[in-house]
Amino acid sequence: MNTLNQGTAFEINGGKSLKGELVPQGAKNEALQVISGVLLSAEPVTLSNIPNILDVNRLISILQDLGVKVTEHAEESGKLTFQADDVNLEYLQNPDFKRKMGKLRGAVMITGPLVARFGHTYLPRPGGDKIGRRRLDAHFLGMQQLGANFTFDEQDNAFRVEGAQLKGANILMEEASVTGTANVIMTAVLAEGVTTIYHAACEPYVQQLCRMLNSMGAQIRGVGSNLLTITGVDRLYGCQHRILPDMLEIGSFIGLAAITKSEITIKNARVDQLGPIPRVFRKLGIQIDHIGDDLHMPAQDSYEIQRFIDGSILTISDAPWPGFTPDLLSIALVVASQARGSVLIHQKMFESRLFFTDKLIDMGAQIILCDPHRAVVIGSGGNSSLRGINMSSPDIRAGVALLLAALSANGRSVIRNIEQIDRGYNNIDGRLRAIGADITRI
Repeated sequence: MNTLNQGTAFEINGGKSLKGELVPQGAKNEALQVISGVLLSAEPVTLSNIPNILDVNRLISILQDLGVKVTEHAEESGKLTFQADDVNLEYLQNPDFKRKMGKLRGAVMITGPLVARFGHTYLPRPGGDKIGRRRLDAHFLGMQQLGANFTFDEQDNAFRVEGAQLKGANILMEEASVTGTANVIMTAVLAEGVTTIYHAACEPYVQQLCRMLNSMGAQIRGVGSNLLTITGVDRLYGCQHRILPDMLEIGSFIGLAAITKSEITIKNARVDQLGPIPRVFRKLGIQIDHIGDDLHMPAQDSYEIQRFIDGSILTISDAPWPGFTPDLLSIALVVASQARGSVLIHQKMFESRLFFTDKLIDMGAQIILCDPHRAVVIGSGGNSSLRGINMSSPDIRAGVALLLAALSANGRSVIRNIEQIDRGYNNIDGRLRAIGADITRI
């Protein structure tokens, strides 16, 4: 899986119309959950459509260091079999584990499986995107209610969780955290008795995790709702599971078609799992046609932002599923900068995620950053184009938003710190070149 391109920056000559087909990769957020879930069983678990991206490869590397056997399937790219029959928990004390955890926030999801199956774990504070506070309370409070003891070692900057005799409980999630819900689910499936999780996140990726665990012998009811009932079992078995296409990459490609005035088809998009994503982008004036399980965006010379029924300016905000995902607000914002009309972007969940707008303003976008959570975008309506500049990617989603801006801009742009983009998008430069983009990894 570790066949990623090297390079520290993208050089983009923008303003070119693109045309062609794009196939979305497997979903990063689901992959991190289900790969963590393989620790719950000693039997082989085969996962397919695993994306070949930095964050996922880092998690696989951590599992291998823990002693999990990982077998590639030569006949199918992105298909791996995991077997956690000889887990070495002593590795959790290794300085190498602390170093790797500092680069991957998603690795926090190994906590639930390790506590559920082995009764304890040690977890250095995880790293990840710099997008403001991202509390772990939802993870650990749920585990505590199941009977685990939680302590934080300030000197080591690490968490210790002990849970030798977990018992089912009624749990009200403090927030509808996707990773928090996933961690509590994976802790509860092997707990004694019945666990009820209220205010659970119900994103498609959480649903997929539940389906995989049920195929392993777990008893989870209410999948797809905010109320989950889990009857603990003594052990879980092996299974085969296929990861969904990445809805965040699909949303990025919809935005790419609009902002570069291009005709693009997104193949095998699992339209039934996209929830509000196509609807929100249609509010920005983007034409999206369903052709079977594909999405087709014809080339549009212009697109106009809708207004509310009373004529007031549209607001696009994030919300727990089935609301609009916060990970696509950056894409919606940059797409709106070239539309006709205005929109208020309200990012409720993370207070630093809109700070990348200063780069868009330098490129010529008309944006008023009201506060850390809200930005008013005044679209150019095609009357003025963005201009290329030198910039740096602050996180995965903002990095891709800046990449879309650069592809539409007149002139040359350079985006540095592209490891942030590589964390979530596999070979994005190669796939964009295949449909006509002038982008080079340098």
